[in-house]
Amino acid sequence: MKTQIEWAREGVVTEQMQQVARQEGVSVEEVREKVAAGQIVILHHPKRPFQKIVGIGSGLATKVNASLGTSSDICDLDLEVRKARAAEEEKADTLMELSAGGNLNRIRRTVLDAVTLPVGNVPLYQAFYDAAHKYRNPNRLDPEYLFELIEKQLDDGISFMAVHCGINRFSIERLRNQGYRYGGLVSKGGTFMVSWMEYNNRENPLYERFDRVLSIMKKYDAVLSLGNGIRAGAIHDSHDRAQMAEMVVNCELAEIGRKAGCQTMVEGPGHVPLDEIEANIVLEKRMSGNAPYYVLGPLPADSGAGYDHITGAIGAALSARYGADLICTITPAEHLALPDEKDIREGIRATRLGTYIGDLAKYPHRREREKLVSLARRDSLWEEQFSRLMFPDQARAVRSARAPEDDRTCTMCGDFCAMERGRHLFSADISPEKCWPGA
Repeated sequence: MKTQIEWAREGVVTEQMQQVARQEGVSVEEVREKVAAGQIVILHHPKRPFQKIVGIGSGLATKVNASLGTSSDICDLDLEVRKARAAEEEKADTLMELSAGGNLNRIRRTVLDAVTLPVGNVPLYQAFYDAAHKYRNPNRLDPEYLFELIEKQLDDGISFMAVHCGINRFSIERLRNQGYRYGGLVSKGGTFMVSWMEYNNRENPLYERFDRVLSIMKKYDAVLSLGNGIRAGAIHDSHDRAQMAEMVVNCELAEIGRKAGCQTMVEGPGHVPLDEIEANIVLEKRMSGNAPYYVLGPLPADSGAGYDHITGAIGAALSARYGADLICTITPAEHLALPDEKDIREGIRATRLGTYIGDLAKYPHRREREKLVSLARRDSLWEEQFSRLMFPDQARAVRSARAPEDDRTCTMCGDFCAMERGRHLFSADISPEKCWPGA
């Protein structure tokens, strides 16, 4: 079958392009042109007709991804289903199933059946997990099995994959020559691939046979997310030579993939200080020909564990502002534990708020909602205000838990409510009871 890029280049507007245009409030022709140029990717899957169609890229709202999955310590399928459904309820745009413990095939298929969100994954997780159990040594992974596994996962319904193609002998040499790092290697898939390459003294098969990766992805019109396996795990490592070497390779591969008719996006860091976020995004956009950029956070500080969802939301706001297209949520459990359902919800809410703030700066014409919230707040129209908020349930819960005597006000100010007083300052009625309720 043809991919969205191939249809777009022929001038054909697909149903998926039409849906993205309707969702985003942009013209169909703009979507088609940007899909043809590789600046927008569209997540869908021929075997999941019920799946939500999601567009990611230039001129579209910044999307939010939620990640979940088991580990070797905690493996509870029911919990993963609850987390997946919570992610959908909290309005995440995409979901990554990143399990590394238990029956991985069953977990993946169960999560796919539980939600309508596009689901992505990292095939290296299962590849090395299976090799470790079969050979008691993940470095004995057979590359042929890896390619077969990628196709099997796509056939199950995976819509996008983080595939670590940009790690090669050159980027590893940069890492070795610079004397390792403050934060070490933090990508599970990336670290295992580096280990495999060093153990076997071979090139990364995903880089070496990139044409085969593209062929498999195109068969399902899946989006190839070029994984950031050498991303910085500490702000002092941000933009070091190893990370930049991988970014250069990934941007080259994005161009190759686009020319081959494969929907492609590039993954980014990671831990990045606030003053470097804009530069990071400019570099990716310039070197990749404006390919969609999927940013993991980023975290602009290393010391916020326990509140890293807030750290990540700050990074997300700037990333969205400067052009990132998909942001991966950070939960309060980051760096500490496997997130539970509550962590997933909190992480998504924080990231949604951060990306929304960034989009308000990136797209000033989308600020009408803020005006309507302000007007309702000014006029003490509480229900109208709630209906326009991002998180109305939380707002209602806080207000009802500390309800005021006067329904027009709140307990923050009570009789000293500036909104109530201010409304009458410029009206004809300035009677004492309007100026002071106790008069």
